[in-house]
Amino acid sequence: MFLRWFWRIVLLLIIIFLIPYSWTLIFAFVTAMLLDGAITSIGRTFKLKRIWSVLITFVLYVGGLLGLAFIVISVLTKQIINLSEKFPGLVRNLYHTAVLPFHRQWERYSRNLPEDAINSITDAIERGISSLELFFQNLVRGTVQLATLVPGFLIDFLIYLIALFLISLEYPNIKSKVRHFLSESTYQKISLVLGDLNKAGVGFIKAQLFLSIITFSMAYTGLWLLKVPYTLLLSLLIVLVDILPILGTGSVLVPWAIVAIFQGDQQLGIGLLVMFIVITVVRRIIEPKVFSANMGLSPLAALISLYLGFKILGFIGLFLGPALVIVYDTLKRAGVIKPSIKI
Repeated sequence: MFLRWFWRIVLLLIIIFLIPYSWTLIFAFVTAMLLDGAITSIGRTFKLKRIWSVLITFVLYVGGLLGLAFIVISVLTKQIINLSEKFPGLVRNLYHTAVLPFHRQWERYSRNLPEDAINSITDAIERGISSLELFFQNLVRGTVQLATLVPGFLIDFLIYLIALFLISLEYPNIKSKVRHFLSESTYQKISLVLGDLNKAGVGFIKAQLFLSIITFSMAYTGLWLLKVPYTLLLSLLIVLVDILPILGTGSVLVPWAIVAIFQGDQQLGIGLLVMFIVITVVRRIIEPKVFSANMGLSPLAALISLYLGFKILGFIGLFLGPALVIVYDTLKRAGVIKPSIKI
């Protein structure tokens, strides 16, 4: 008995040790789980052997990824090249229309202020400029480091695709081997939990995609009405920062609106602020409902799990928070957890 538990603990420690080095394979396995329903459906519909249904699903999946990447990269590359050619002129225009007038106004107003107040404000401005310089230095450094990671990413992506195909092909055998080591009741409970998590994972992706499309549509429409150039590039940037809760659309639209107002373009500045308010309000209203409809949670449970997950664990908490609620609910329905607390 002791020897059995000893080898179980050793196996668990080995798995924990290998997890940081196995994210590519883990991601491939999770993707194979998500695609297994489509593979089974194609095989039953067209009465194909599993290798052919796996091959069809694999080609469609990879083709969709590469097609989307090609469209996005080709369009973004054109707009980024165009923007980089005009960037020095934009910076010069920003200096003459916003920074220089602000500096002149500050010199005029500062004559009537106490010396201590002037020194405090000057120090605050200098700290802000230093922080801004540090931000751009880190941005450039991060961009260079990101470029150096491209070869490694391509290798990992190739391994991911190979592992995805092989795991998808062997997925029924993997399930049967796992089932051999489990009792029937344990297998049914694990299958129930994994089934709910699978549905929730697909639902989370669908919900996030739907919310991103809504955000992109509102951003693109607003920028188009405001006659802002590089509409597609800026709309995609807004969607990207909106997905990341640490940033949000306000990190792009609010500073942009302030600069536009300083430049004397009140219409653009007010329009950007209205865009920020509309996008934020719409997302906050529909987000819990969309997540609850796609992940099988009530709107209140979805909102609480998303909020607490992010507050406690950061970005990863957006995934783990709802996942833990789903696991708890599934285990309760499976009879593993039987809450009987009364006050």
